[in-house]
Amino acid sequence: MRIRVTPGGDGEDRVDGVPIHVPGDKSIAHRWLILAATAKGRSRLVGLPPALDVRSTAGCLSRVTLKARPALDLWARNASSGVEGGGSTWNETSRDVSTHPSGAALEVEGEGREGLVEPSTDLDCGNSGTSMRLLVGLLSSGGFRSRLVGDPSLSLRPMERVAVPLREMGAAVNTHDGHAPIDVSGGPLRGIEYRLDIPTAQVKSAVLFAGLAADGTTAVTEPMATRDHTERAFEALGAPVRWGGTTVSVSRFQHEGFSATTPGDVSSAAFLIAAAALTGVELTIEDVGLNPSRLGFLDVLGRMGVVTEITVTGSQLGEPLGVIRVRAAGTLRGTTIPDAELPRVIDEVPVLAMLAACASGETWFLGAAELRLKESDRLGLLAEGIRTLGGHAAAEADDLVIAGVGLRGGAVSSHGDHRLAMAFAVAGAGAAGPCEVDGMEAAEVSYPGFVGALRSVGVRAEVLG
Repeated sequence: MRIRVTPGGDGEDRVDGVPIHVPGDKSIAHRWLILAATAKGRSRLVGLPPALDVRSTAGCLSRVTLKARPALDLWARNASSGVEGGGSTWNETSRDVSTHPSGAALEVEGEGREGLVEPSTDLDCGNSGTSMRLLVGLLSSGGFRSRLVGDPSLSLRPMERVAVPLREMGAAVNTHDGHAPIDVSGGPLRGIEYRLDIPTAQVKSAVLFAGLAADGTTAVTEPMATRDHTERAFEALGAPVRWGGTTVSVSRFQHEGFSATTPGDVSSAAFLIAAAALTGVELTIEDVGLNPSRLGFLDVLGRMGVVTEITVTGSQLGEPLGVIRVRAAGTLRGTTIPDAELPRVIDEVPVLAMLAACASGETWFLGAAELRLKESDRLGLLAEGIRTLGGHAAAEADDLVIAGVGLRGGAVSSHGDHRLAMAFAVAGAGAAGPCEVDGMEAAEVSYPGFVGALRSVGVRAEVLG
């Protein structure tokens, strides 16, 4: 799909004064789906996002469960349209996730970890690295073999980083030259103390999921703290989890069924906040996740001149949620994101880079090598895309530097990367001329209905084909 974004505000679907809602948080959804499928008893999850990578997790889980299989399989195949069946249900009361909170509910009957069964086919994780890494951790304790595969993009991403600690715990985890497919022969696990070389919440979470089924205590230490959704969910379910600073530990535990509503995805909200900053719109986003480990991009936006206010209104399974208000931005200015700060904004770098291209002065993203290992080489493609749109940017070793000279407009490709697709679309709102983005369908991976959401905050976006 190709779209054209025309500079200026007052998009045709703009909803002045109406609070915006974003789809449920993907990072949280992956973890809660795994916990629901392995609980003892029935769990009810409301507001799961129908994003393709979350559906990959649900589809894989349906292949290794029995009682939970019907509901998970139906949801994975039909998340964008309501279905029912198998004694469990998936109901949807509103499909306009850009302006209304989702009323979707998925109910599954879990049989505990011992209820996991050997899959009859490969487990297809699609484009989702989170699915693959977390599921490897879960399956490491199963007494059976499984193989996890992915699409060509996922098959290029590094997987030894998750295999190494799980091997130390006693599982047989084999990658192919460090990449997918991954073959797992699960069995009895032992707790370990493991120190990560790089900060990665996915690997940390994989080891912690394995630690729930291991003898003794499993502890993970990171170079710097990353998002803590796994720890929060474990604690809310009563698991013996402890964390402080950069170390988290857990011991063997079997949880019961639970009910929870997924907070809105704050990383998805970042794209709308950036669009509002470029179009001069004041914006209110409700029911969005406000986990402190995910709000680093708001600090960066503040330094760039975008004023935001947050209000916590409640919590779900240990996750704070509430309201983000965005005030009309004035002149944007460049800033520096040091390497110690970068892991806290890793998912928001693409859209922050677009704001930087429209700001005054230089912006530096330091120590951003991990961006080369995402769904694409985001470091290099961001610099290339900004130059294609008439800006000045360069990837220098592990750093990204952007000279805020503005964007002229033009045509750019998403390269199949959902965050690049959304970031380039946002860039069009602040360019001097129209921007065309090819491969916009990639946004479905994380934000179904993104083009409509852009229009609701005043961006003029036209689907060309």
